[in-house]
Amino acid sequence: MHAIGVDIGGTKIAAGVVDDDGTILAQTRRDTDPDDVASIDAAIADVYRELSASFEVREVGLAAAGFVASDRSRVLFAPNIAWREYPLRDNVAALIGDPDVRIVVENDANAAGWAEFRFGVGRDVEDMVMLTLGTGLGGAIVSGGRLTRGAWGAAAEIGHMRVVPGGHYCGCGHEGCWEQYVSGSALVRDAQAAAISQPERAAALLALAGGRVEGVTGPLVTRAAQDGDPLAVDLLTEVGRWVGEGAASVAALLDPEVFVIGGGVSAAGDLLLVPARKAFDEQLSGRGHRPEAAIVIADMGNDAGMVGAADLARV
Repeated sequence: MHAIGVDIGGTKIAAGVVDDDGTILAQTRRDTDPDDVASIDAAIADVYRELSASFEVREVGLAAAGFVASDRSRVLFAPNIAWREYPLRDNVAALIGDPDVRIVVENDANAAGWAEFRFGVGRDVEDMVMLTLGTGLGGAIVSGGRLTRGAWGAAAEIGHMRVVPGGHYCGCGHEGCWEQYVSGSALVRDAQAAAISQPERAAALLALAGGRVEGVTGPLVTRAAQDGDPLAVDLLTEVGRWVGEGAASVAALLDPEVFVIGGGVSAAGDLLLVPARKAFDEQLSGRGHRPEAAIVIADMGNDAGMVGAADLARV
């Protein structure tokens, strides 16, 4: 028996049939409108019908970018999709119309973290923290082999720990959240600011962006850094420093064996990891008298949310 995992993004959903070993047997996708939640429900039901036509499916896991209720049925709030106290599970179940199909909703970062824990770089540990550096900073915590959801389902919203009082404004409504310093959005913000304030130093970046400041993107910063551009290297070093310093604080609380770094920014590899490890070592309390967590790049890529959602539908 197989499960379907659906990774719901702001403008698209990706769905796949996943076996017990985390292997994707078939997959498909649909474009969606984040302001039309009914269309997202319909798209999920549509991919279920497409995939279940060729495979026997009894579980469906939905990975949603937002606060998911502890009963794994509702999205309480989402920053980029118009979900507010939204009964996602029941709406999709009504469209599928098969009472024998089990449907669960999971936070998307939790799903990605679970995939890395079960089938990826975290498969040999019992305590792991996943950091997904994308538009924001998502997190997942596995403690003692169990996914930590918290009392109300909103655990591991790690990007909204405040690290700089009065710092950069965050979309959550507060200031100085960790994700404002370690996300892809933070990298782009700082790169574009440098392109305006230091155009000569940013010449290589601007050339890649066709001379347009607004054309500077995270992948272009990574590409420039890989080519040795000093400004791009410095920008990724700064993000890495924030990753490491924040991870040291998380280690004081959770003491994981490994930090797994995923999301688009992780494509920078050692350009991110080397400064992250250095800052982690410098800020870790009790260093020299305790084992130290590894900081590694995730290895399941964009499939992690889909695979994790499918596997969690069985749990």
